[in-house]
Amino acid sequence: MEALISGLVVLVLILFFLGSGVWVFIGLLLVSTTGLVLILDFPPHRIGAILGKILFRSASSWELAAIPLFIWMGEMILRTDISNRLFRGLTPLVAKIPGGLIHTNVAGSTLFAAVSGSSAATTATVGKITSVELKRRGYDQGLSIGSLAGAGSLGLLIPPSIVMIIYGVLAEVSISRLFAAGVLPGVLVAFLYSAYIAVRCSLKPSLAPKESDGEAVPMSAALTDLCPILGLIVVVLGAIYSGLATPSEAAAVGVVGTLLLAGAMRQLSLPMLKDSLMGAVRSSAMVCSILVAAAFLSTAMGYMHVPQDVATAIAAMDIGPYGLIIILAVFYVVLGLFLDGISIVVMSLPITLAPVVAMGFDPIWFGVFLVLMVELGQMTPPVGFNLFVLQGLTGIPINRIAVAAAPFFVLMIVGVALITIFPDIALWLPNALFG
Repeated sequence: MEALISGLVVLVLILFFLGSGVWVFIGLLLVSTTGLVLILDFPPHRIGAILGKILFRSASSWELAAIPLFIWMGEMILRTDISNRLFRGLTPLVAKIPGGLIHTNVAGSTLFAAVSGSSAATTATVGKITSVELKRRGYDQGLSIGSLAGAGSLGLLIPPSIVMIIYGVLAEVSISRLFAAGVLPGVLVAFLYSAYIAVRCSLKPSLAPKESDGEAVPMSAALTDLCPILGLIVVVLGAIYSGLATPSEAAAVGVVGTLLLAGAMRQLSLPMLKDSLMGAVRSSAMVCSILVAAAFLSTAMGYMHVPQDVATAIAAMDIGPYGLIIILAVFYVVLGLFLDGISIVVMSLPITLAPVVAMGFDPIWFGVFLVLMVELGQMTPPVGFNLFVLQGLTGIPINRIAVAAAPFFVLMIVGVALITIFPDIALWLPNALFG
């Protein structure tokens, strides 16, 4: 009973502080401190000592160095014409497929996700060109916007993913293995999206008008346009998967590669560097402060034995591994209605990881599952960030964008079901690469 009361107190504190509108990292610090005082009667000096150790450990974490570097890399790419080149390069490759250039949303988001690590950045970069161009060419706006909302969320799953780095640090698992685990599920979801677009447009050709041969881009020119982003993908992910570099080292290589690329494209300037650095500093400060607060929350819950007691209580309920996954899936979908992806991960992981591992699930697999559930939240109002990005790009009301994204929401649930039934979809590549 004491365990149940402790868990309920922590849950009420989380809902109260985050519902009050305070910044997420402050809310997590308040939850941890209040829980330690109310439940364990810790004195202030002991709480301060615990927090001090966590601050030092987080500040000296080599793995966390990848976060600001990948964010800066994405910020620089966002300020180049990479999205225009991406659209031009993909056009001749997808023009003859049923659905035509709508597939550029899916293929473009999948490729850009491999150098971005952010769902919002992926949606904004790809959407700023495709949302305008597809409308001009007469493509169905609902299908176009819906596919972009769904495919843009792949920025969280396909490496290098900021959310996966956060999960790896908090769950203390290999980030390189996590990155490898996200590749095939990401490709699977992208395939489901493209298959759906092709089927819908085959059944109703008016959704995607036939492309004029007069506007065709030569294949050689298309490959030239794709070379910059493909080069970055090969450099960054190749360095990680070959074992030549850690994720943090690969992020540094990616930043240098992006700087060289921007210089070669004659888009490197002092204003661009200043704007990208400021954007990276703001985002990195937010993410890293949340991570420190989340580590403090995890430690506080450990002192209160909440994760262990929750795992014991779930085992006693005899709901089975798949019963637990179904409950967690519903739980994460509900959280996605109100919280952003990083907040969901850092808040829930101290409670959910222990029961999942106790049920026999691989923590690497659970990382992929959790990221997919977070991606679902990117497509659900009222806090679906992809929906807000698309509203800003198109001016379409957010409720209409949410309706357009609904089929892709369902398709991602299908993807979650497939990796749950066949976990080797996520685990085969990391096992093949790293043993």
